Amino acid sequence: MDIRFRDQRVGIFFDIQNLYHSAKNLYQGRVNYRELIKTLVARRQLIRAVAYVVKSEGTANEPIEAKAANAPIATNGETQSREHAGRSSEASFFEALSSAGIELRIKDLQIFHGGMKKADWDVGMAVDAIRMANFLDTIILVTGDGDFVPLVEYLKWGLGKQVEVAAFGRTVSGRLKEIADVFLNIEDIPKVILKK
Repeated sequence: MDIRFRDQRVGIFFDIQNLYHSAKNLYQGRVNYRELIKTLVARRQLIRAVAYVVKSEGTANEPIEAKAANAPIATNGETQSREHAGRSSEASFFEALSSAGIELRIKDLQIFHGGMKKADWDVGMAVDAIRMANFLDTIILVTGDGDFVPLVEYLKWGLGKQVEVAAFGRTVSGRLKEIADVFLNIEDIPKVILKK
């Protein structure tokens, strides 16, 4: 039974690192964000689409999000060069996400003494989803990370929201998939995964 209705107000929250690594490791490919948004919204009213990214340029080693920036990005089915007009590859990646209609939440990569790197948006993504829940009917989390199980439980049972999860079926947390009202396997969506 499909519980997605035309009058629903939808918010989409993208865990970009999770998407990037899954697409790269499973398919040696990348995500077509425009096509993914179109499928997720499914003729409903999109209120917000927010991506959580890590700004990592200027560090000595190639950090997490810069690796995501090294491959061409697909926004509307066309591959765009990341190095055009003298912009950095990371800046071009962020610009391409924005041009796909996605609002960016950016934080700097933290590098600790000894070289350990931290680039975690889990708390920020959870807080934003809870904060925006008052003006949304449906919250879509685009991640396979099982750390979001308590968030899904709170949004569903604490706030009475419909929660959908979109992720790669082979890397999604089983519990996250199980508790979502709707699970969308990105691997089954045509034209979303683009091979390099």
